[in-house]
Amino acid sequence: MTKQKFNIQQEITDQIIAAIEAGCAPWRNPWTGGAAGAGLPQRHNGEPYRGINVLVLWSVAASNGYTSARWMTFKQAKELGGAVRKGEKSSQVVYYKTTEIEDEANEGETKTVPLAKSYRVFNADQIDCLPEEFYNKPNPARCLGTERDPELDVFFAATGADIQHSDQPRAFYNIGGDFIHMPKVNTFHDTAGYYATLAHELTHWTGAEKRLDRFKRHSDRKAYAFEELVALS
Repeated sequence: MTKQKFNIQQEITDQIIAAIEAGCAPWRNPWTGGAAGAGLPQRHNGEPYRGINVLVLWSVAASNGYTSARWMTFKQAKELGGAVRKGEKSSQVVYYKTTEIEDEANEGETKTVPLAKSYRVFNADQIDCLPEEFYNKPNPARCLGTERDPELDVFFAATGADIQHSDQPRAFYNIGGDFIHMPKVNTFHDTAGYYATLAHELTHWTGAEKRLDRFKRHSDRKAYAFEELVALS
């Protein structure tokens, strides 16, 4: 059997799409509460991640509800006195460096080429017994006094969508239950953010089988990413 070559780009793409599928795109969070307090992803020593790793780890943290900003390898966790809990799944990150290789076009000479490598890390929330500084309590939802817009409420009600609210700080469309879940409007930073988020989820709602039937035709992950782009447009 031929061993399939590991594709770093595909692995990273899959992790981001998995977060989108979970209804937690971390680049849009106009409400208070939840894991948003995790902040910018950091290595075990507090050094911030850069580039695509920021987006990847943000996405993973959002989809799993992690509140700590710290990430580390299994070995680093052990060295810090921590223990990765059994069954926890690691996340893929990449780092880039340059290496010298033989220049086939110029015999006897070498050339510098970029090289991407990957390794796997765990969030501190997946690890027990780390020093207290590695953990971060989630931000509670705060009532900011944001009010509804009666005219926009009439518009969204007219669509017939089942729009549900709870204290859970997540916005998503539930395909199986055919309903939209929204955080309470008073936890949003402003009225515009609430209705923009609701409009986004309503766009997903239009893709149900009894409406525009997009999900059956777009069942794989690449197609799901396209669906997310539809809702963002």
